[in-house]
Amino acid sequence: MTSSDMARQIHAASHLTGDFVLRSGRRASEYFDKYRFESDPVLLDSIAQAMVVLVPKDTEVLAGLEMGGIPVVTALGRHTGLPCAFVRKQAKSYGTCRLAEGADIAGRRVLVVEDVVTSGGQIVLSTTDLRALGADVREALCVIDRQQGGAEALVAERIQLLALLTADDLRTAV
Repeated sequence: MTSSDMARQIHAASHLTGDFVLRSGRRASEYFDKYRFESDPVLLDSIAQAMVVLVPKDTEVLAGLEMGGIPVVTALGRHTGLPCAFVRKQAKSYGTCRLAEGADIAGRRVLVVEDVVTSGGQIVLSTTDLRALGADVREALCVIDRQQGGAEALVAERIQLLALLTADDLRTAV
């Protein structure tokens, strides 16, 4: 499947029209519902398969960010054979009380995985936490870079953004 085909499929699954209130409080007549491509097992599997070539060769652990990065990292792990860690926004206060569940990350090369990147803020916060736990994080991989400053914000934190698709790819695919 070409990247244009992938962009068309993601757009068809996720682009909604109607009346939506955005996180900013503004209203919009169009909305991109990323959970629609994440909840489609066939499409998600195709996305993960296409992302494999973007995983740096020395990656030891894939770390999916809560919540959207979790299905993506799980599917990607199936295709790479790499162990996964599931990264919470904050450590839970019971059980293991861990921020990163699953594979051990300390002393290992970790690739942060996210579904969609806008500002890059959550990747910056989570990477800071992962590094404090001993992870070596140099890159973050996402399905879609919305091209709204995320890549630039990550560079300032010594993180390279790798993206399967960009907002431009989705716009031109329709």
